[in-house]
Amino acid sequence: MSEEAKPLVKWAGGKRQLVDILFKSTPIEFNDYYEPFVGGGALFFKLYSQNKIKRAYLNDYNPDLMNVYAVVKSRPNELIEELKVHGRYPNEKAAYYQIRQNEPEDMVCQAARFVYLNRTGFNGLYRVNSKGKFNVPYGRYKNPKICDEENILLVSEALKKAVLSNKDFEIVRQQAKPKDFVYFDPPYHPISKTSFTSYTKADFSENEQVRLRDVYSELDGRGAFVMLSNSSAPLITELYSNYQTQNVLARRAINCKADKRGPVNEVLVSNWRS
Repeated sequence: MSEEAKPLVKWAGGKRQLVDILFKSTPIEFNDYYEPFVGGGALFFKLYSQNKIKRAYLNDYNPDLMNVYAVVKSRPNELIEELKVHGRYPNEKAAYYQIRQNEPEDMVCQAARFVYLNRTGFNGLYRVNSKGKFNVPYGRYKNPKICDEENILLVSEALKKAVLSNKDFEIVRQQAKPKDFVYFDPPYHPISKTSFTSYTKADFSENEQVRLRDVYSELDGRGAFVMLSNSSAPLITELYSNYQTQNVLARRAINCKADKRGPVNEVLVSNWRS
């Protein structure tokens, strides 16, 4: 068995490819860890693998995603068995759309459906329509790995150090203390009209970006270590002009125009000198 848990789901804007850069930018020592937009959780798993996590608070506004983490944390073997059932479905469009249409009530079955659709849907996207219905098309992957049993068990072990929640990101205002480490990885502010930013029914608007900056500033004043990833859009550089910023290149594959896919500039904002 490998020693390091890795993200359980593919996620738009996920940090797998940047996780080493992020890790090198984290504080040398900190108390509790907070990630109010956990998504795929790449940095959390990296910090955990390096024994940097004492206690973590992982939150996301996406209830389906947080249900997956809750099931993996407390009922991993039941999820594994359910995913094995999904893995026996033929890897074809008809099976995908049948599972996409079904909405089970049991939380383990919900989690298995989410993981299956994440592994077989287009680019691992999570997208819902105005009624909150998942509507990502079939991904046409040749041999998707539906049940990664080894990693599910590793993730379950890592999550034992985490408190999970499905709240607005401002929950961190009530929780974080001096010397805690908060990493924000919100939906990015668009740099073009074709940028993908919608992860739930509620878009993350310019007003939300301003609200997030206000939370960032409050935590900074409280004495917490605060780091944020976002696009290099002018709004973001203006909002965080008082903080240390670092430009990083990330490869993004989600764009409706093929010639717009590829390395793009992101900014990493921190309130301390690393």
